[in-house]
Amino acid sequence: MLFDLSPTAGLLPFDRDGLVRYLESHLPEIGKVLAIRQFKGGQSNPTYLIETDAARIVLRKKPNGPILSSAHQIEREFRIMQALADSGIPVPRMYLLCDDTAIVGTSFYVMEAVEGRIFHDCAMPNTPPHDRRAMYLGMAETLADLHRVDWRAIGLEDFGKADAYLERQVARWTKQFQKTQTESIAEMDKLCQWLGTNLPEDQPATIAHGDYRLGNLVFDPVECRVRAVLDWELATIGHPMADLAYMCLPYRLESGLPGIPGLADIDLDALGIPSELDIVHAYCARARRDGVPNWNYYLAFALFRTAAILQGIYARSLQNNAANEDARQVGQNAAYVARVGWACARGEAAPG
Repeated sequence: MLFDLSPTAGLLPFDRDGLVRYLESHLPEIGKVLAIRQFKGGQSNPTYLIETDAARIVLRKKPNGPILSSAHQIEREFRIMQALADSGIPVPRMYLLCDDTAIVGTSFYVMEAVEGRIFHDCAMPNTPPHDRRAMYLGMAETLADLHRVDWRAIGLEDFGKADAYLERQVARWTKQFQKTQTESIAEMDKLCQWLGTNLPEDQPATIAHGDYRLGNLVFDPVECRVRAVLDWELATIGHPMADLAYMCLPYRLESGLPGIPGLADIDLDALGIPSELDIVHAYCARARRDGVPNWNYYLAFALFRTAAILQGIYARSLQNNAANEDARQVGQNAAYVARVGWACARGEAAPG
């Protein structure tokens, strides 16, 4: 795995020896702990690579300090990945969930470290064009496979409500944005009203990952297949098109912005990256859908929700309670993302 680890990860915000004793007691099969280092990137739940003399595992915890009651639900992450273990969807093996806050200061879980490639830059530098195309299309097909999983059959009957997903999401992210708002963003106010009054009639219920993007996938070290889907914090039972639109957001955003990589100003043909329409067509073929009516609605919703998340990141950075050192710079993009979302809502941005 191409781990991106913090050079200052030795300065752990918890008692290393206490964690080591806990892990070696509860997971004797992992062997003796040799090193613990924090991953770079990510703005939500701090994540650590734990290397032992027998394995590599990953620990993911809630951030320290005050957090919103509906955020950072690592218990849900653990549950859904455990439920998907035999579904055919590539997820890491889950080892344990610990709710004893005396160990690392918050609840946490431990899972397998899946070996492979992770691309945080959606342009996939140093990758052959035909591999880029294959991995992008594989990403779309894996999402379609997820949406076809019978969530009731794998024990997720109570994982989320099966109706009114978009209404509840618009209300939720409006509330969270307002709680963390530091300045007026006119486009967010417009999006909140427009999204609530232009709801699509068709609202099927599937597993919705909630943060399905390139940087949350692990690809095989050699082949172009997805080996693991990571970061299920926002997963629920919801509308599949919300996931698909979120996956396509890079096509609407400029490149070079911290934390929200984009493709809008990049020559996709030269890189071998499929267009937004190619991705939608690949998804629909795999999911056995005829198409995606109201596509601009889902894009506008995905951008609105992203802007709300960025605003929360920015607010946490002001409280010195962010998971990543560049949180303030990332969070300042909330207004830009809201403007792009309002453009989609008005139909000013045609599919790429």
